Amino acid sequence: MKKVPLARTIFKLHSWLGLVTGIFLILLGLSGSVLVFRTELDHFFNRKLLHGLPTGDSGKDQVLKRCYERITNSYPNLDGIAWVNPDAGPGDAYNFRIYFNDTHLLTYDLALISFDPATGKILREGPASDFTPSFIEWLFQFHFSFQLGIPGAALTAIFGITMLLSLLTGAVVYRKMLLKVLTFQIKFNTKNWRTISSDLHRTIGVWSLLLNSVIFFTGFWMNLFAFKEKTWKNELVATKPNTKILISPDRMYRQALLTMPELEPTYVYLPTQPERKFEVRGYEKGQWKLWGSGNSVRVNQQTGEIIQVIRIVDKPFWERVEATFFPLHVGNYGGIIVKILYVIIGLTPGLLSVTGFLLWWRRVKK
Repeated sequence: MKKVPLARTIFKLHSWLGLVTGIFLILLGLSGSVLVFRTELDHFFNRKLLHGLPTGDSGKDQVLKRCYERITNSYPNLDGIAWVNPDAGPGDAYNFRIYFNDTHLLTYDLALISFDPATGKILREGPASDFTPSFIEWLFQFHFSFQLGIPGAALTAIFGITMLLSLLTGAVVYRKMLLKVLTFQIKFNTKNWRTISSDLHRTIGVWSLLLNSVIFFTGFWMNLFAFKEKTWKNELVATKPNTKILISPDRMYRQALLTMPELEPTYVYLPTQPERKFEVRGYEKGQWKLWGSGNSVRVNQQTGEIIQVIRIVDKPFWERVEATFFPLHVGNYGGIIVKILYVIIGLTPGLLSVTGFLLWWRRVKK
């Protein structure tokens, strides 16, 4: 039997990986590009609804408590609540993510609700599986689960690995061209659509190789939870009735900031189940955002006692490395230039998919 050269095997693997994941490359790449400016886009499209609200002192010291009670009264069986914009300025709405469980595997149970902090009025409300509260929130859930719940999250992780393998096999296929492409030694051939697609595929693949590899790997890693048996089992078990906190969340929030004055909060978790704890997470002042918002203060919501203070610099080495995965995936660590770069990189998987398909189609026709 004639032995097939390894290079040819790798080339075939690269081709089939690209064909199988093509449509998903396009969908994940496009949605990822949009989500780079997720917060900015939500602010822009909802500026009249969520910004420029009248400010007032009525109930200002108990605003979190008022929102918490409104949510827990409306949703009696919750996994938890998160205040996702504690950096909101005067006149800005307070946005809360709701974690619930409808016991269906094919739905990822998140919802969004926004309040006018001065009056307690609900400005928008709805599950992230609908466009009603926010298209950006729907797109965020689609990006990591295809709106297919835990199986969708597992599928996204699998495609993260197949995309990474496609890139690495492509790097092997074009290994002799890598340096030449990076040093602009290869001229772009515009003779016909075949040469254009070939040169585009090679050039885009080489220039986006490193960053796409990082994005695909970190996306896979963050969705590893979808392969745990416990995750699937918990999704099918109805959440217990809420156990409401006894201490005012406003008081615990102020207490957490006094305990860690250098903390710039980005996320506040308000528990609804007794085994969870009130937690404020964020960056330390002056910290490079690449290291993630892994600093936190945890408070016992039934007693008000500070039970844990965590600083990213004190964590074990691997946990500090792992904390960089989310910033590396979303591109929020280097200002507007890095974000624009991530938008461009997010478009490259789709371009690679299209040009790769054209090259495959040319071979099939031959």
